[in-house]
Amino acid sequence: MDSSIAATAASPSPARPTRRRGWGWVALVALGLVLPFVVSPIFVMKVLCFALFASAFNLLLGFAGLLSFGHAAFFGGAAYVCAALSKYVGLTPELAILGGAIFAAGLGAIFGALSIRRAGIYLTMITLALAQLVFFLAVQLPLTGGEDGLQGVPRGKLFGLIDLADDHTMYFFVFAVFCAGFWLIHRTIHSPFGQVLSAIRANEPRAISLGYDVARYKLLAFVLSATIAGVAGAMKALVFQLASLTDVDWHMSGEVVLMTLLGGLGTIFGPAAGAFTIVALQNELADKVGPWVSVIMGVIFVVCVLAFRRGLVGELMALRGSRRETMNERTNRTANAL
Repeated sequence: MDSSIAATAASPSPARPTRRRGWGWVALVALGLVLPFVVSPIFVMKVLCFALFASAFNLLLGFAGLLSFGHAAFFGGAAYVCAALSKYVGLTPELAILGGAIFAAGLGAIFGALSIRRAGIYLTMITLALAQLVFFLAVQLPLTGGEDGLQGVPRGKLFGLIDLADDHTMYFFVFAVFCAGFWLIHRTIHSPFGQVLSAIRANEPRAISLGYDVARYKLLAFVLSATIAGVAGAMKALVFQLASLTDVDWHMSGEVVLMTLLGGLGTIFGPAAGAFTIVALQNELADKVGPWVSVIMGVIFVVCVLAFRRGLVGELMALRGSRRETMNERTNRTANAL
């Protein structure tokens, strides 16, 4: 009888995690509905685009263990495709974003098929080299506008009905796409596919010995990550009505790595927190310190890496976990005393 009481007191209710996740989604939606009326909707849309981009990158690195330095090709390439389809073809925004996502998926399949044959730094350098080829095409092709980029991209009308010229209307569309992409990443991580990816990252030889086609799982992870990154890039092109070389430059690949590591690698909300931190710093410091903003962000990144090895969100989760363990120990002692 005493042992059953102890077990009941020590074990958390299985419904609690699901309930907490449900309330987390409600809080996220509520916050998203209020934010554009508190701060600039353009700023929030930029944060959402980069948060989705960083979350897509985290899916590949944090859960599959594949470090890509070519994600700017997916982000910027989809931005150019979306901008061209919207400006030259006249497609509605949802179709233009879909076109950019399909292009990014195809590019991710090519990058993945060529790079997953190697591991470690060799995989990273292959993705960087392929991304530089995409950057070269963005500079040379006449449709991309060269160094000027594609300017004056029309936002169009959603489904041919809802005009997205207003920033608040555009914001709610971007927020809806972000929630859908974030939910897809969340479901992927907690699905059997995501568990296999985590197993491959932890011990690839053992995953192979269990009969899993590791190469196929890695390729699927590459394509999925590239597709979501492409959606983020396409949305950014519509928000700012511009697709530029900055989106496809290798610096963008480094920036998304910085966002992910700063927020917390392998966490759900870490990349979004890192994206918010970096975008906020860029907006606040750009006018005050000019080009020194990169130096300041680099110093902040070094300090965070040395002081918070798990990232901002990762450290908070570790602190919360240690407190929970302490509470469980106290509960066990109380139950044993009974």
